[in-house]
Amino acid sequence: MNQQCIFCRIVAGEVPAEIVGQSDGAIAIRDRNPQAPSHILVIPRRHAATLAEYVGQAKPEEVGSAFSMASKLGRDANPAGYRVVVNEGRDGGQTVDHVHIHVLAGRPMHWPPG
Repeated sequence: MNQQCIFCRIVAGEVPAEIVGQSDGAIAIRDRNPQAPSHILVIPRRHAATLAEYVGQAKPEEVGSAFSMASKLGRDANPAGYRVVVNEGRDGGQTVDHVHIHVLAGRPMHWPPG
């Protein structure tokens, strides 16, 4: 756990959040600044700043479990379709240095996304 990391503090229960899912390896919360009618963040319990770092450190089943949770939450939010996004680095739009998966649903998604 990184005490300076807001997501680590949410995972530890030190900062309140609306939890919508949990597993041994991740929690899912509602985003406080939603970009779609349903905007959920899947946050691995293991602190890793980026997806590259997470994939390099975590066991494959840990990574798979986080993405499986994202898929289930997306289907639950809108069986007709949803978007899964992982931002990496400043140019990629990452604003919190703890890897997390955005699950967006409830409106048509357009391409290109950004």
